[in-house]
Amino acid sequence: MFGGRGQWRSHPKENRHQAIEDALKFFLQSHPSNRLFASVIKKSAVSPKDPVEAAFEQLASRFDKYLMRLHRNGDTHRGIIIFDKSTYETTIQSLATDFRAIGYTWGVIRNFSEVPLFLDSKASRLIQLADLIAYAVFRHFEKGDNRFLSIIEPRFDSESGVVHGLHILQ
Repeated sequence: MFGGRGQWRSHPKENRHQAIEDALKFFLQSHPSNRLFASVIKKSAVSPKDPVEAAFEQLASRFDKYLMRLHRNGDTHRGIIIFDKSTYETTIQSLATDFRAIGYTWGVIRNFSEVPLFLDSKASRLIQLADLIAYAVFRHFEKGDNRFLSIIEPRFDSESGVVHGLHILQ
């Protein structure tokens, strides 16, 4: 979308970029309980460990802790993580099962209702929005472009001024 490939080729750059901003603003204005979680990991910082596994551990633990905070405040929920289709599907589902059964670095996942699900972004607008959010994070950390991330930054999970929803390891 940003670069104008595929179906976006016929749209002027300004319109494509505005469409990304509009979608991110739509999320920003959605229900306040909608929170963001992201993990930015420099591969060399976790080597020889797989950076995808390290990122999933961060996302899963942070999301689980968010659900625990809700529970402590009398708002009990179970959670589900949904990914875009990926070659990592088997690995991530196996990790999620292990995190629930034997634990992970900081404990045991307690609040997931299901192993992570994988959907094709072409079939789901929600996954398309998640892709735009991931792209906003990527543009900021890889290109130094904060244009999109600045829109959604307030929606990263936080409590008492501490941001829990954005993990950075560089």
